[in-house]
Amino acid sequence: MITRYFRTLKDSDLKTVPETRSGVWIHAVSPSHEELQTLFAELALDEALVEDALDFYEVPRFERTSGATFFFTRYPFAEKKEDTDTAPLLVVLGESFVLTVVQREMPQLTPLLDGTKIIHTTQKTKLFIQIMQEIVRSFEAELVRLRRSVHKDRAKLRRIGGREIERFVTVEHKLSDMIAAVLPTNIALQQITKAQVIQLYREDVDLMEDLMIDNTQLVDSARSVLNTIQNVRNAAEAILTNTLNNRIKTLTVLTILLTIPTIISSLYGMNVPMPGMNEPWAFGAVLGLIVVLVGLALAVFKKNEWL
Repeated sequence: MITRYFRTLKDSDLKTVPETRSGVWIHAVSPSHEELQTLFAELALDEALVEDALDFYEVPRFERTSGATFFFTRYPFAEKKEDTDTAPLLVVLGESFVLTVVQREMPQLTPLLDGTKIIHTTQKTKLFIQIMQEIVRSFEAELVRLRRSVHKDRAKLRRIGGREIERFVTVEHKLSDMIAAVLPTNIALQQITKAQVIQLYREDVDLMEDLMIDNTQLVDSARSVLNTIQNVRNAAEAILTNTLNNRIKTLTVLTILLTIPTIISSLYGMNVPMPGMNEPWAFGAVLGLIVVLVGLALAVFKKNEWL
């Protein structure tokens, strides 16, 4: 589906227009082959680059060709069909238009489209920066949610089980996808700023620098959470190993303590003559011997800190 949005500095609202005009924002959501051909004809775009946006695993980068700048990035998306937690977005900055191509409905653009955030489609660079800002905000919100989940599980370190470990693996996957999306995007933003392939006013340069700083901080924070997860998993593994060793040690000690009376009882249970077998004190003597030997074993275990 292709929708064309238009708003100048003099307009009070963002409106949709039926045809492409100068200063228009063209938003294509999962475009069909016929719709793509229409875009190619209207905008004289590089077909190969636009079709790259239909690859769900396309990596962030930027290209400059035919007088237009093609900026590929990714945004957080709860994708159930693909094994990834981000989705691709292509932003094309032409001479007189802005084109965005996505394969799924992009929630991050809702504030721009419903009027919550004021945009002017005739200001191409500023519109591009606003789109990128919404993506960064969505990554930051996702990072906050993931960090809270990790800290919640860390608080119950000694009770971490299978469910918590599965959550850690899921969070690690999300964080890795986040870094894989934000890091190359930030590099592409730096390249665009240095190469001056798009028109940047002083205010735009400041916004771009703030955007790159936010992305850098986002990557650093994501890596910090990854380190926290690794530390928690290492600590949990050490605790589980120590607990297992203590239980094995306890069971071993109990086995030894139970073996002493078992051996003595077995000997006196044999159907052969034994010392004192006809004496009335024999049972008490055997029982006392068992108690003494068990007590001696306990003393040895305590002395060697095996208990």
